[in-house]
Amino acid sequence: MAIVEMRKLGVYGIKKNRKGTLEFLQSTGVMEIASVDSSDSPFEKMDTSGERLRFQKIADEFDHVIELLKKYDDSRGQLLNLENTLVDKEEYDAIRKDRRKYYSKVNDVLALEKSLYESQATISRKENKIATLSPWSKLDIPLNSEKTGRTKIFIGSFNDTVTLEKLYEYASEGLEEPVAVEAEILYSENQITNVCVIAVNSIADKVEENLRSHGYSKLPFLSHRVPVKAIEKRQNDIVIEEKKIDEANEQIKTYVQYIPQFRIAADYYRTRSEKYKVLGTLPQSEKVFFIQGWVEASKAEAIAKALEEKFEDVVEIEQDDEAAPILLKNNHFSEASEGVLESYGLPTFGRVDPTFVMSIFYVFFFGMMLSDAGYGILMALGCAIVLKKFPRMASGTNKMLRLFFWCGISTAFWGFMFGGFFGDAIDVIAHTFFGVPETQQVLKPLWFAPLENPMRLLIWCMLFGMIHLYAGLGMKGYEYLKNKDYVGFFSDVVAWYLFLTGLVLMLLPTQIFASIAQMQFVFPYWLGVLSKVITIVGMLTIILMSGRSNKNWGLRVALGAYDIYGVTGWLSDVLSYSRLLALGLATGVIASVINSMATMQGNTPAGIVIFILVFIVGHLLNMAINLLGAYVHTNRLQYVEFFGKFYDAGGEPFRPFKRVNKYIEIKED
Repeated sequence: MAIVEMRKLGVYGIKKNRKGTLEFLQSTGVMEIASVDSSDSPFEKMDTSGERLRFQKIADEFDHVIELLKKYDDSRGQLLNLENTLVDKEEYDAIRKDRRKYYSKVNDVLALEKSLYESQATISRKENKIATLSPWSKLDIPLNSEKTGRTKIFIGSFNDTVTLEKLYEYASEGLEEPVAVEAEILYSENQITNVCVIAVNSIADKVEENLRSHGYSKLPFLSHRVPVKAIEKRQNDIVIEEKKIDEANEQIKTYVQYIPQFRIAADYYRTRSEKYKVLGTLPQSEKVFFIQGWVEASKAEAIAKALEEKFEDVVEIEQDDEAAPILLKNNHFSEASEGVLESYGLPTFGRVDPTFVMSIFYVFFFGMMLSDAGYGILMALGCAIVLKKFPRMASGTNKMLRLFFWCGISTAFWGFMFGGFFGDAIDVIAHTFFGVPETQQVLKPLWFAPLENPMRLLIWCMLFGMIHLYAGLGMKGYEYLKNKDYVGFFSDVVAWYLFLTGLVLMLLPTQIFASIAQMQFVFPYWLGVLSKVITIVGMLTIILMSGRSNKNWGLRVALGAYDIYGVTGWLSDVLSYSRLLALGLATGVIASVINSMATMQGNTPAGIVIFILVFIVGHLLNMAINLLGAYVHTNRLQYVEFFGKFYDAGGEPFRPFKRVNKYIEIKED
């Protein structure tokens, strides 16, 4: 409904009161600190990046430990927690004083976690080594064995499947019988064959040459242990590491009790990091400092008075200007839609806030697109329960849920208007399980059924679209009147109202419209004349006044004539509202198909079970898909069609200097 009026505050204070001033402003959270250029002044800025990063690192370590401890917390009562914990000021101050003690505990947990990772890495290495040694487990001598006094030992592999007979054949090639060779297949699988060959010294070199010629390669690793013993050693090592892991897990569990304190300490360090970030932007000298920023106009006097009385600061209050950040203020209903506007972009200084008007159409169109009473009731009920259960949730989440609550109400309304309750579930259940005749309709639409008369709904969709677009043009007119630009109001708004309304009135009685809409309008003669008159008046005004900033009348008329061509854009925009029909029909048709599939087994025990399963799964999927579609296309109608008529984004949001709380909310005295 409105953009909050801002005041610029300039705060001058002595250095000893800097800490108190900053902490006061941060605790109240009402002032956005602006960065001030001090290059041409005797003031300088501190380099606080080191402290800021140090505090942020500590906060991140607390966050990491909290997430780790959650995995060990068996007492968690709720899986979903959308709000911060309310903490007394005394409890917060107590944790703040003992913060180093809790940071020490965090470091203990981090050390235990590190030991866990090290033990897990050690186990992984040992298991890999066991996997490497297992194919050699039949070998009863150390893997690094190469010779005895009278023999040489060849331990290695072939990249092929080799039988014992072939192995002897390979080793004996070119040697006279009998060949003093002993061979053994240790492992053969997946085209890999591990072998051990022993040959007397006199023929050892020839045997090795023979083996290599057939693809033999020496064992790539050496071990002074027999493979079985080496495997056993590593298995024992794994048992030791697993015991270490169990002990570390048990020790970590003992820190679960400190999660509430860790959360408070984490937010303290996060807030402190934010304070040092702002401190680094303040111009200051050896004795004084300067703060400049923005405060809501309604709070400026009170903040200035508090700073002067508490810290003896000197405060100057200036009027807002084009550099002021944007803060929106709307009623409870419209406030829920602020996130939609913020996603597109905030209005610039001095422009109109369209949230109130947009919110009405947003909820209206969302409901038309989903248009199922069952889905709407589920949406509204689910959002209401979550809002009731978590009253202190984050502002953005709260607004989103409130928006979907109202969208759920609208969806239920349009569902009853069109006779949709989980599609045609009421009728299908009545016909299948309660013996109601097929010809009898149980749930009748309060207005009409879109599937039976889609053209009627299409005409209404376009009518609603025209109203939406006219509202956008009206917002443009409001801005002209606000700025006392009466010529612009008449030339760019009233003229288009006349031109477009006249064209619509001329179209309605035609046969073309009657054949499409399946309804006939008969206007009195005077209304037909009036429609032509206002069309011509509007068109001439647009032609003569659209390019009014240009002094050349020829160019001015040419620009005006080109603007008349913009009526095709209006036609395109109006046709875009056919998506209301398309998405509404899609929801109903898919829901009806799901109901038909669910009742295929009829009124039997198995049929009832199948009906319940198909009904629940099918409608949940249909609701999710069409809810997403309704959200996307409702946003599109606001961003492209509605905002395209008047709105220019570009405002910077109001970001007050405040406590940065991820987990807690401090209950002030």
